[in-house]
Amino acid sequence: MFLGFDPLYWMLALPGLLLSMLALFYVKSAFSQYSRVRSQRGLTGAEAAAAMLQRAGVNDVRIERVGGFLSDHYDPTAKTLRLSPDVYGSESLAAIGVACHEAGHALQHADNYAWLGLRTSLVPLASFGSNFSYILFFIGLFLKSMFMVKVGVLLFAAAVLFTIVTLPVEWNASARAKVAMVNGGIVTHEERDAAASVLNAAFLTYVAGAVSAILTLLYFLLRSGLLGGRRD
Repeated sequence: MFLGFDPLYWMLALPGLLLSMLALFYVKSAFSQYSRVRSQRGLTGAEAAAAMLQRAGVNDVRIERVGGFLSDHYDPTAKTLRLSPDVYGSESLAAIGVACHEAGHALQHADNYAWLGLRTSLVPLASFGSNFSYILFFIGLFLKSMFMVKVGVLLFAAAVLFTIVTLPVEWNASARAKVAMVNGGIVTHEERDAAASVLNAAFLTYVAGAVSAILTLLYFLLRSGLLGGRRD
């Protein structure tokens, strides 16, 4: 059975899909709005992240420019903070918010934040699971092999776990950034909410990803008969 022709799949997937579209629209709208508002101090995203790290005593993290729109991320294995062009050299409140959020991940790493360590350890399994779980699951259904079906479900469950563990990691990084931006004099108290609005919108995308993953896992369980006892 192909997903595109399965009413059960669409019944479960549609809420997650709509939430993901709403979250994407929200984050793009917030970034677009506040990317036109220059910070009073005139720091670029890269400078703001560097100031936040320096104030926390974290001096072994590199800051690099990376291509793509909002492709910003912190790589704990390389201790490198990579910022997109719209963030790295921009003096906007949106850019500063995003850059400081990523710097928040670097602070988590320096503090041995447990949730970040767990998420990092899950990356290989979650990546493998998200890529191959569908293949094993549907081949298992076609061949009537419950062993393959169960392996596919377990692999996808690892990907679901990754999306769930991501939530406290992202929330904590934003919380650190919101405090550090003001305490470090990167933005004023009046500018804080504007800079943080992009982070709040971005967090919704992670919530949407987790909801979509959970609903897909529910589909796997129902379609295979592992939950509900039916596969028709």
